[in-house]
Amino acid sequence: MRHIFSLSVAALSAATALGQSPIIQTKYTADPAPLVANDTIYLYTTHDEDDAEGFKMKDWLLYTSTDMVNWTDHGAVASLNDFAWAKHDNGAWAEQVVYRNGKYYMYCPIHGNGIGVLVADSPYGPFKDPLGKPLVWQREHWDDIDPTVMIDDDGQAYMYWGNPNVYYVKLNKDMISYSGNIVKLDKRPEHYQEGPWVYKRQGHYYMAFASTCCPEGIGYAMSDSPTGPWQTRGYIMRPTDKSRGNHPGIIDYKGSSYVFGLNYELLHLETMEHKERRSVAVAKMHYNADGTIEEVPYWLDTRLEQVGTFNPYRRVEAETMAWGYGLKTKPCVTGGIVVTDIDDGETLCLRGVDFGPKGARKLTATVMGKDQTAKVEIRLDSAEGPLAGTLNVGEAGTRPGFTRVSCKVKGAKGVHDLYFRFKGDKVKDLFDWDFWILK
Repeated sequence: MRHIFSLSVAALSAATALGQSPIIQTKYTADPAPLVANDTIYLYTTHDEDDAEGFKMKDWLLYTSTDMVNWTDHGAVASLNDFAWAKHDNGAWAEQVVYRNGKYYMYCPIHGNGIGVLVADSPYGPFKDPLGKPLVWQREHWDDIDPTVMIDDDGQAYMYWGNPNVYYVKLNKDMISYSGNIVKLDKRPEHYQEGPWVYKRQGHYYMAFASTCCPEGIGYAMSDSPTGPWQTRGYIMRPTDKSRGNHPGIIDYKGSSYVFGLNYELLHLETMEHKERRSVAVAKMHYNADGTIEEVPYWLDTRLEQVGTFNPYRRVEAETMAWGYGLKTKPCVTGGIVVTDIDDGETLCLRGVDFGPKGARKLTATVMGKDQTAKVEIRLDSAEGPLAGTLNVGEAGTRPGFTRVSCKVKGAKGVHDLYFRFKGDKVKDLFDWDFWILK
């Protein structure tokens, strides 16, 4: 993504303060599918290509966080190429990953070709196709999109999906086959459009969904049974003139509830012309005593609070950030992901970094130099805040491969937002950044 106009430092700071919407800025992301495991949020998303006009989607991405605001990019964990039976270069639509019996199951709709399933031993993959064919494909129509899976307390798993109709099947314990017939709901929930997200909480069954069209808000229905009937209870987020498409994902994490969805706010930093280049957002959500859900304001009218603080005294992947508009990420030749397309004046921010009472003394970064004038200013609390150090990336020169460069750090004590502000005479594409270590 190369922005048409530069986002000013003031606008960047304001965007971060106004709820961090969207939560990912280095790529266009959509259809959030959060999974909580081992005290970590694994956020699987679809991916709108940077040049998309309509839907142009080829792979599925993964981001992780332990504090809700700082997210690490793990790149594509699956793609259309993982389904040998689907000879398409587009149509990687809204997926969901669930965990059961030591395995992670990714349910992937391939537009016009049904719903496939991939399996992995780790939430990071690699994901493999165990069937070599669709799990579900009703060839008479194109309703088979947006699967969601819920495992009930008795161990029975259900997969729901569909636009404009709602279907479900009972999955077998192997999670890659089903028993009985595909059931089409006789009465879909009022305002249901697509993108169901089904879960159970405190004895209530919930089906959240993209509602109405267009614009789409996030509606929800409740039931006393996993098979319905479903009664629409209102909006989680009401449609507004700021929204268009949507797709919910809902989790409880560290004592709070959160609703994920999508918007076009990243695109709107460049143009108000509509294109299918969407971005994931998240907000805290609250339940009433009877199990109903309080309506959540539009994303930009919420404040996303950090859960805990960020520990910088470890290897930190450079692609971990709360805000990084203008930057890009890509696979590294040696494995993993790197931050790239770093231009003069751009900024990478991490929120709520705990430097401790003694403070940091030294920062070491692993970089691939492209410009001998490239520098990184280490600043606190804002992009123009106190200067804690300057990393001379130009020391890496233009030698091939990644090189470690270091600088002293002073004044970084306690908890601060950490800003890396990039400088260089070359202006564009100053260097690639793999990771950093603070001591």
